[in-house]
Amino acid sequence: MQNLLKNERLFNILVPVISAILGMLAGAIIMVLGNYDPVAGFEALFSGMFGTPKAIGETIRAASPLILSGLAVGFAFKTGLFNIGVEGQLLVGWLASVWVGYAFELPAVLHVTLSILAAAVAGGLWGMIPGYLKAKFKVHEVIVTIMLNYVALYVTADLIKRYLYAGNEKSYRIHESASLSSPFLSQITEGSRLHWGIMIALIAAVIMWFILEKTATGYELKSVGYNQHASMYAGMNVSKNVILSMTISGAFAGMAGAMEGLGTFQNMTVLSSFTGTGFDGIAVALLGANNAFGIILSSLLFGGLNTAAPQMNFDANVPSELIKIIIALIIFFVASGYIIRVIAARFSKEGK
Repeated sequence: MQNLLKNERLFNILVPVISAILGMLAGAIIMVLGNYDPVAGFEALFSGMFGTPKAIGETIRAASPLILSGLAVGFAFKTGLFNIGVEGQLLVGWLASVWVGYAFELPAVLHVTLSILAAAVAGGLWGMIPGYLKAKFKVHEVIVTIMLNYVALYVTADLIKRYLYAGNEKSYRIHESASLSSPFLSQITEGSRLHWGIMIALIAAVIMWFILEKTATGYELKSVGYNQHASMYAGMNVSKNVILSMTISGAFAGMAGAMEGLGTFQNMTVLSSFTGTGFDGIAVALLGANNAFGIILSSLLFGGLNTAAPQMNFDANVPSELIKIIIALIIFFVASGYIIRVIAARFSKEGK
């Protein structure tokens, strides 16, 4: 145990795992208190997550935008910023991808690429706004990003109604050449909506890792996040790095929107409320310790929990809202990592 405490990296991996287990155990206690069968509930839950090829496909599909949302939050965290505006950046990226997917007729590979790039650019520009205000006027990014979430929600709804409206509160569908859907993936997962977006999300995770860990730019971004004054003394351009960080974070979020627009739905709905995917990205990044590969794993967990909730309700008569409670408990235990560390240290001393 003592060696474990000295190994910071290993401990950072262990805390999310312990937190997920504790969250599940607390959920089981809540089921018992509510006169539900926790064994049947978790059997239905895990069956809904991984029990069939279709369940696996839906879990991976749901994880795709969560990975990118988590990368957006995690990238900002790694550079000392709190991007709580991922939801808004996701929405503008979603709209941009659908517009390019509908407005142009191009060869498939080019069309998909251009649509995803449009989403990244739109999300990046939306993220650049709070970055610029933070860098130039010291306006806190949390306040600006929260406000921009609502601006994005209503602006995208208005633009759809003005220029892309196909009726029934939806935009026009994208052309097949811009679609990420795959008959092959759907067939091997027995009719799930799994699409090629998961490959894009995994590539994005590698890109985030490479930028932060293997490039001079990533070193500067992290340095500015850790200590702006020391970075400025070392000759780094703090303002430029703050703006760049929020822009890259927003680009990841915009691509998360493209996963929905080009993959799952093939269009965009006129939304009256947030999707929640951008906010879930905060929890995903927290559980994944803001590590690109940890975010992939936590996205699979959160995606599976969200897609399996209805089956838990249908098979075991356990309210699907309990999943939200379990997710909240997992986040609570992750945030209590310091307490876990103290308890582990105490056990270490007693074991001497």
